[in-house]
Amino acid sequence: MTAGPDAASEEPMYRILLIEDDKGDALLVEELLYDTGLRFELRTRTTLAEARTELADAPIDCVLLDLHLPDVSGIDAVAAVRGLAPHTAVIVLTGLAEAQAGPDAMAAGAQDYLVKGKVEADLLHRTVRYAVYRSQTERASAEAQATRLRAEENARLERGLLPQPMLDTSTVRVTSRYLPGAAMALLGGDFLDVVEGDDGLLHAVVGDVSGHGPDAAALGVCLRIAWRSLVLGGHRGEDLLHLMERILIAERGSQQLFATCTLLTLDQDAATATLHLAGHHEPLLTTAEGTRELAAAHGIALGIVPGLRSWPSTVVPLPTTGAVTLYTDGLTEGHNGATNERLGVEGLLALIGNLPSADPATHVDLLIKETHELNAGRHSDDLAVLRLDWGNRPTHP
Repeated sequence: MTAGPDAASEEPMYRILLIEDDKGDALLVEELLYDTGLRFELRTRTTLAEARTELADAPIDCVLLDLHLPDVSGIDAVAAVRGLAPHTAVIVLTGLAEAQAGPDAMAAGAQDYLVKGKVEADLLHRTVRYAVYRSQTERASAEAQATRLRAEENARLERGLLPQPMLDTSTVRVTSRYLPGAAMALLGGDFLDVVEGDDGLLHAVVGDVSGHGPDAAALGVCLRIAWRSLVLGGHRGEDLLHLMERILIAERGSQQLFATCTLLTLDQDAATATLHLAGHHEPLLTTAEGTRELAAAHGIALGIVPGLRSWPSTVVPLPTTGAVTLYTDGLTEGHNGATNERLGVEGLLALIGNLPSADPATHVDLLIKETHELNAGRHSDDLAVLRLDWGNRPTHP
């Protein structure tokens, strides 16, 4: 490896790979590089095979490429180097009798070309700097485009996780919140939904797909849409969960993926709620007297033991005025302040009892804010909260 002159510290260091089998031409290029005043590290290889190893082992800013190598020539050489290092600037070195070789090489992906015997230090200086700059700009543009496309895809998935409630009634107020667990992420595996069926009953679901990231989010969207379609199609209770489990098994990419969920059917005329818990925890009931956990029978998570169909129902009486909150374990599995203990349901209920706001949306936002502050970033999990209020708003949080 050859090091170039030590110029001012603000000048960038260019890592240059020269692929040239003619020793005389290689020496001329090296001398010209010294005359440019660029700060550089030069590595010289005589074949594409040697260059392949070099490009794989070390980051290279610019390749100076002879078009007539022992193992490849012409635009095939350009294509080969671009394939090995797609984000590296390529400058081809052509002969005096190859007028069209340079433009052809640029059409094949090279940033620029130089004609041997007509290169001076100033020209080489400008060519290397501009070629590297263009290559870096193209890379940044491609990365920005990829980021934009990922963001658009994530937004589409996120809309699938956070649907618009389908309600004909104005007597129930729906408040929902969703937060992915990973920092800077848009997606997680939690899902929620609310619809009103033709029977006039309000149906709600909150679920949690195991794992994190796009795969879990995609499966969560799938289950949420399946749940809504099945509810509108008249399926209820154990039959509904059985069909959701079949869909989960068909759509999951790994047998390790499973999902927990709580189904709730709210019958305001009968003042009851019917619960089905599939590996999920109980909802919370808020009344004028306070907030407590609803006692309900537990069933198995979806996908754990396919076909078992063990999801018993629980019918609980409801007050004329109240609220039910369904949530995923991201709300309770965080740490409880400075201790190593988890917040848990008891800690969550204590926290709710101290919240001042009776407005549902403000209440849920404060609850999430408080749990996050107590956790202080030590535990990362997705979080979904769905609160349903009916009657006059409870005066107690």
